[in-house]
Amino acid sequence: MTNQTGFASAVIVAGGTGSRMGRPKQMLPLGAEPVLFHTVRAFLSTPQIAQVVVVTTPENQAALQKNFEGLIFALPGSTRLESVINGVEKTSAQLPVVAVHDGARPLVKPVFISRCLQEAKTHGAAVLAVPVKDTIKECQNFTVCHTLNRQVLWAAQTPQCYRRELLTEALEKYGQEKDATDESQLVEKLGVQVRVVPSDYANNKITTPEDLIFAEALMQQSFYYRTGFGFDLHRMEPGLKMFIGGVEIPHDKGFVGHSDGDLVLHAICDAVLGALCEGEIGILFPPTDPTIKGICSVDIAKKTLEIVRQKQAQIVHIDATIITQEPKIKPHYEAVRASLARIFEMDVKNVSFKSKSHEHVGEIGQGQAAMCQAVATLKIKE
Repeated sequence: MTNQTGFASAVIVAGGTGSRMGRPKQMLPLGAEPVLFHTVRAFLSTPQIAQVVVVTTPENQAALQKNFEGLIFALPGSTRLESVINGVEKTSAQLPVVAVHDGARPLVKPVFISRCLQEAKTHGAAVLAVPVKDTIKECQNFTVCHTLNRQVLWAAQTPQCYRRELLTEALEKYGQEKDATDESQLVEKLGVQVRVVPSDYANNKITTPEDLIFAEALMQQSFYYRTGFGFDLHRMEPGLKMFIGGVEIPHDKGFVGHSDGDLVLHAICDAVLGALCEGEIGILFPPTDPTIKGICSVDIAKKTLEIVRQKQAQIVHIDATIITQEPKIKPHYEAVRASLARIFEMDVKNVSFKSKSHEHVGEIGQGQAAMCQAVATLKIKE
């Protein structure tokens, strides 16, 4: 991913084995997707983030590549700090701020990420944190030695954000310290004052089975679902390339349009925009605009996806049906499904694509035109 307006890199550390959960916690299901997918999407939705580096295993990398474009990957080290170092090494030196985040904190809100990044840009270092709610006892051998003053205690979260030169200096000097539980400790050793940015308690790290139940309950409370409908129709003429769902289909005809004529992508985009009450693609890309003549419909889909992120929404299901007499679409079902999943950053299991003939009736039945109808269901943040 490349965001031209962003000034920060995100390093998402997701290399743990999940010993307390019995399997890697970052890939446990949360709602319709793995935990890590929610985490990645939060950073992709943050305007200040120009690149996202995920530190995780090759298996997890493969799963992410199927659902997100433009991610950068690094392999985990034997410790968390080694993983952070591996991730930071993959970030762009041109970006002045680096955010380090736990992959198992999936409910972090982009608004808090933004605030933390801005504080780090201004003051050098900042961490998200929340006031401690419980009374904390210092104990030895199951005996209370001291009761800490809860009024001055904060529980640190992630992301923890730093100006690049401070983080790299801290990692170079103190990166071998095994007792350090976060990068903030190392930056503090440089004499840098780390700013605290108030967060919320939803940004909890999933460490135990109870944490996952808590996260699931929060997700159900803070989202609602809407479904939109989309429709498109194009004439067919010889000598044009035929694109369906981002896949070029071999045929002696193609779809006529101001763009490349991919009516499946057009119908799906309109369905997505309909669910968001954001109009239709003709408003975003007017057919009267000569500068976008022949535009690739994948670019139209990417713009639609930007709007989805701006609205803090997620496409959870797509169902598209193309009605055409020719060519035969069934042999291309799986290729189109895979393409749609990649374009809209979804799991392919949540993408349905099928075709119907027009029984030789009308222009569609005579092979002179085709249409597509689509519905899209979105999960939208309240």
